[in-house]
Amino acid sequence: MNEDTPIFVISRAAELAGMHPQTLRQYDRLGLVSPRRTAGRGRRYSMRDVVTLRAVQRLSQDEGINLAGIKRILELEMQVDRLERQVDHLRSLVEPGRRVFTADPRGDVVATRRAPRTPRVAQPPRAITSSAAAVVLWRPTADDR
Repeated sequence: MNEDTPIFVISRAAELAGMHPQTLRQYDRLGLVSPRRTAGRGRRYSMRDVVTLRAVQRLSQDEGINLAGIKRILELEMQVDRLERQVDHLRSLVEPGRRVFTADPRGDVVATRRAPRTPRVAQPPRAITSSAAAVVLWRPTADDR
């Protein structure tokens, strides 16, 4: 079971967060913490929801931030988490030193593969002859360097 598994009913989540169940209902209506719902529309909170509820309470009571401000803070934190996951994903797609990024139609950054380069073909040494003496031209290849 992970921290996103919805296991707590509203009374237990409220107890764990140190709040009244009505406060959790209000936060759900405001969109601050939106628990998952059962088939019968009952709220089920995860451990992550409980941690968020505690953060909301701390920001409200200790920092004096209003609920609209708290909602914006939570939205920005979710955006940062999403962007960090996207960066990690993009890093996993590309090889170091060969990174090429483009924008897709929605404006998201996506990794693209660089077209493979055709290797230069080393030319064999050519012999030039004249009536006086033979001269050999030599061009170093990558192996000779």
